[in-house]
Amino acid sequence: MPDVRIRKFLVSVEEVFHEGGPVSEAPPRRGAVLAVIENPYAGRYHAEIQPFMEDLRPLGLLMARKLVEAFGGDAGVIEGYGKGAIVGEAGEIEHGALWHAPGGYAMREVLGGAKAIVPSTKKVGGPGTRLDVPVTHLNASYVRSHFDAIEVGFTDAPRANEMVLALVMTTGPRVHARAGGLDVRDVKGQDGLR
Repeated sequence: MPDVRIRKFLVSVEEVFHEGGPVSEAPPRRGAVLAVIENPYAGRYHAEIQPFMEDLRPLGLLMARKLVEAFGGDAGVIEGYGKGAIVGEAGEIEHGALWHAPGGYAMREVLGGAKAIVPSTKKVGGPGTRLDVPVTHLNASYVRSHFDAIEVGFTDAPRANEMVLALVMTTGPRVHARAGGLDVRDVKGQDGLR
Protein backbone atom coordinates (compact mmCIF):
# COMPACT_ATOMS: atom_id res chain seq x y z
CA MET A 1 0.00 0.00 0.00
CA PRO A 2 1.27 3.51 -0.80
CA ASP A 3 2.19 5.93 1.96
CA VAL A 4 0.17 9.13 2.29
CA ARG A 5 2.57 11.93 1.42
CA ILE A 6 1.27 15.32 2.62
CA ARG A 7 2.55 18.57 1.11
CA LYS A 8 0.50 20.94 3.26
CA PHE A 9 -2.63 21.62 5.31
CA LEU A 10 -4.98 24.58 5.48
CA VAL A 11 -7.50 25.15 8.27
CA SER A 12 -9.94 28.05 8.19
CA VAL A 13 -13.03 29.11 10.14
CA GLU A 14 -15.29 32.04 9.35
CA GLU A 15 -18.09 33.70 11.37
CA VAL A 16 -21.13 35.01 9.51
CA PHE A 17 -22.78 37.93 11.32
CA HIS A 18 -25.39 38.76 8.66
CA GLU A 19 -26.16 38.72 4.95
CA GLY A 20 -28.08 41.97 4.82
CA GLY A 21 -30.58 41.06 7.52
CA PRO A 22 -30.35 41.51 11.28
CA VAL A 23 -27.02 40.79 12.96
CA SER A 24 -27.05 37.31 14.50
CA GLU A 25 -26.66 37.11 18.28
CA ALA A 26 -24.91 33.74 17.78
CA PRO A 27 -23.11 34.01 14.44
CA PRO A 28 -22.79 30.62 12.76
CA ARG A 29 -19.26 29.48 12.01
CA ARG A 30 -18.20 27.60 8.89
CA GLY A 31 -14.86 25.85 8.62
CA ALA A 32 -12.74 23.74 6.34
CA VAL A 33 -9.59 21.67 6.61
CA LEU A 34 -7.70 20.82 3.43
CA ALA A 35 -4.76 18.52 2.80
CA VAL A 36 -2.67 18.47 -0.36
CA ILE A 37 -1.35 14.95 -0.86
CA GLU A 38 0.53 13.07 -3.54
CA ASN A 39 -1.73 10.92 -5.70
CA PRO A 40 -0.01 7.50 -5.83
CA TYR A 41 -2.10 6.52 -8.86
CA ALA A 42 -1.40 9.60 -11.00
CA GLY A 43 -0.01 9.10 -14.47
CA ARG A 44 -1.50 5.78 -15.49
CA TYR A 45 -4.50 3.52 -14.98
CA HIS A 46 -4.45 1.21 -11.93
CA ALA A 47 -7.15 -1.46 -11.70
CA GLU A 48 -6.85 -1.93 -7.93
CA ILE A 49 -7.02 1.30 -5.92
CA GLN A 50 -9.22 0.45 -2.92
CA PRO A 51 -6.35 -0.31 -0.49
CA PHE A 52 -5.47 3.40 -0.46
CA MET A 53 -8.74 4.10 1.39
CA GLU A 54 -7.34 2.29 4.41
CA ASP A 55 -4.14 4.36 4.15
CA LEU A 56 -6.25 7.54 4.17
CA ARG A 57 -8.11 6.66 7.40
CA PRO A 58 -5.49 8.17 9.78
CA LEU A 59 -5.40 11.32 7.65
CA GLY A 60 -9.19 11.59 7.84
CA LEU A 61 -9.08 11.38 11.64
CA LEU A 62 -6.24 13.89 11.85
CA MET A 63 -8.08 16.35 9.62
CA ALA A 64 -11.40 15.98 11.48
CA ARG A 65 -9.63 16.59 14.79
CA LYS A 66 -7.77 19.61 13.40
CA LEU A 67 -11.04 21.15 12.28
CA VAL A 68 -12.84 20.51 15.57
CA GLU A 69 -9.85 22.06 17.36
CA ALA A 70 -10.17 25.15 15.14
CA PHE A 71 -13.76 25.46 16.35
CA GLY A 72 -12.51 25.51 19.95
CA GLY A 73 -12.16 21.79 20.64
CA ASP A 74 -15.79 20.97 21.46
CA ALA A 75 -17.25 18.56 18.88
CA GLY A 76 -20.67 19.19 20.41
CA VAL A 77 -20.94 22.59 18.70
CA ILE A 78 -20.82 21.06 15.22
CA GLU A 79 -24.18 20.71 13.44
CA GLY A 80 -23.29 20.32 9.76
CA TYR A 81 -20.66 18.59 7.65
CA GLY A 82 -19.44 17.63 4.18
CA LYS A 83 -16.40 16.39 2.27
CA GLY A 84 -14.78 16.71 -1.12
CA ALA A 85 -11.73 16.10 -3.30
CA ILE A 86 -9.98 17.81 -6.19
CA VAL A 87 -7.83 15.41 -8.23
CA GLY A 88 -4.88 16.76 -10.22
CA GLU A 89 -4.87 16.42 -14.00
CA ALA A 90 -2.74 13.25 -14.11
CA GLY A 91 -5.35 11.47 -11.98
CA GLU A 92 -8.97 10.48 -12.47
CA ILE A 93 -12.25 11.22 -10.73
CA GLU A 94 -12.24 7.74 -9.17
CA HIS A 95 -9.14 8.65 -7.17
CA GLY A 96 -11.21 11.37 -5.47
CA ALA A 97 -13.87 8.77 -4.65
CA LEU A 98 -11.31 7.05 -2.41
CA TRP A 99 -11.93 9.89 0.10
CA HIS A 100 -15.62 8.95 0.63
CA ALA A 101 -15.14 6.34 3.36
CA PRO A 102 -12.05 7.67 5.18
CA GLY A 103 -13.28 11.27 5.23
CA GLY A 104 -16.87 10.46 6.14
CA TYR A 105 -16.20 7.87 8.80
CA ALA A 106 -13.51 10.05 10.38
CA MET A 107 -15.96 12.91 10.88
CA ARG A 108 -18.64 10.58 12.22
CA GLU A 109 -16.17 9.14 14.73
CA VAL A 110 -14.78 12.49 15.87
CA LEU A 111 -18.28 14.01 16.08
CA GLY A 112 -19.66 11.17 18.19
CA GLY A 113 -21.46 8.94 15.71
CA ALA A 114 -23.37 11.35 13.47
CA LYS A 115 -26.21 9.63 11.59
CA ALA A 116 -26.69 11.46 8.27
CA ILE A 117 -24.79 10.57 5.13
CA VAL A 118 -21.87 12.95 4.65
CA PRO A 119 -22.53 14.84 1.41
CA SER A 120 -19.66 14.87 -1.02
CA THR A 121 -18.33 16.21 -4.29
CA LYS A 122 -15.24 15.71 -6.37
CA LYS A 123 -13.68 16.88 -9.61
CA VAL A 124 -10.50 16.83 -11.67
CA GLY A 125 -8.65 20.12 -12.11
CA GLY A 126 -5.35 21.93 -11.94
CA PRO A 127 -3.82 24.45 -9.54
CA GLY A 128 -6.34 27.08 -8.48
CA THR A 129 -9.39 24.85 -9.02
CA ARG A 130 -12.16 25.66 -6.55
CA LEU A 131 -14.68 23.16 -5.18
CA ASP A 132 -18.07 23.82 -3.59
CA VAL A 133 -18.36 21.23 -0.82
CA PRO A 134 -21.99 20.52 0.13
CA VAL A 135 -23.15 20.65 3.76
CA THR A 136 -26.07 18.97 5.54
CA HIS A 137 -27.12 18.54 9.16
CA LEU A 138 -25.05 15.78 10.75
CA ASN A 139 -27.99 13.76 12.08
CA ALA A 140 -30.87 14.54 9.72
CA SER A 141 -30.48 15.22 6.03
CA TYR A 142 -33.99 16.74 5.85
CA VAL A 143 -33.02 19.77 7.94
CA ARG A 144 -33.25 22.35 5.15
CA SER A 145 -31.79 25.20 7.23
CA HIS A 146 -28.40 23.46 7.16
CA PHE A 147 -28.23 22.91 3.36
CA ASP A 148 -25.17 24.90 2.37
CA ALA A 149 -21.84 24.73 0.58
CA ILE A 150 -18.34 25.90 1.45
CA GLU A 151 -15.95 26.83 -1.35
CA VAL A 152 -12.42 25.46 -0.93
CA GLY A 153 -9.18 25.41 -2.88
CA PHE A 154 -5.55 26.49 -3.15
CA THR A 155 -3.84 28.75 -5.67
CA ASP A 156 -1.02 26.22 -6.13
CA ALA A 157 -2.82 22.88 -5.87
CA PRO A 158 -3.52 20.30 -6.95
CA ARG A 159 -0.48 19.82 -9.12
CA ALA A 160 -0.90 17.11 -11.76
CA ASN A 161 0.23 14.33 -9.41
CA GLU A 162 -1.66 15.56 -6.32
CA MET A 163 -5.09 15.58 -4.70
CA VAL A 164 -6.69 18.15 -2.43
CA LEU A 165 -8.82 16.45 0.22
CA ALA A 166 -11.38 18.52 2.15
CA LEU A 167 -13.58 18.21 5.22
CA VAL A 168 -16.02 20.97 6.16
CA MET A 169 -18.13 21.62 9.25
CA THR A 170 -20.61 24.23 10.46
CA THR A 171 -21.98 25.21 13.85
CA GLY A 172 -25.54 25.82 12.73
CA PRO A 173 -27.90 26.86 9.97
CA ARG A 174 -27.35 29.53 7.34
CA VAL A 175 -27.33 32.90 9.10
CA HIS A 176 -30.83 33.96 7.92
CA ALA A 177 -32.33 30.50 7.31
CA ARG A 178 -36.08 30.76 6.81
CA ALA A 179 -36.91 28.34 3.98
CA GLY A 180 -38.89 25.93 6.17
CA GLY A 181 -38.44 22.18 6.43
CA LEU A 182 -37.63 19.99 9.41
CA ASP A 183 -36.60 22.04 12.44
CA VAL A 184 -33.49 21.03 14.39
CA ARG A 185 -35.65 20.76 17.55
CA ASP A 186 -37.67 17.99 15.84
CA VAL A 187 -34.75 15.81 14.74
CA LYS A 188 -35.03 12.21 15.97
CA GLY A 189 -31.54 11.27 14.70
CA GLN A 190 -32.41 7.62 14.08
CA ASP A 191 -32.30 7.11 10.31
CA GLY A 192 -30.03 9.94 9.16
CA LEU A 193 -32.98 11.60 7.41
CA ARG A 194 -35.33 12.93 10.12
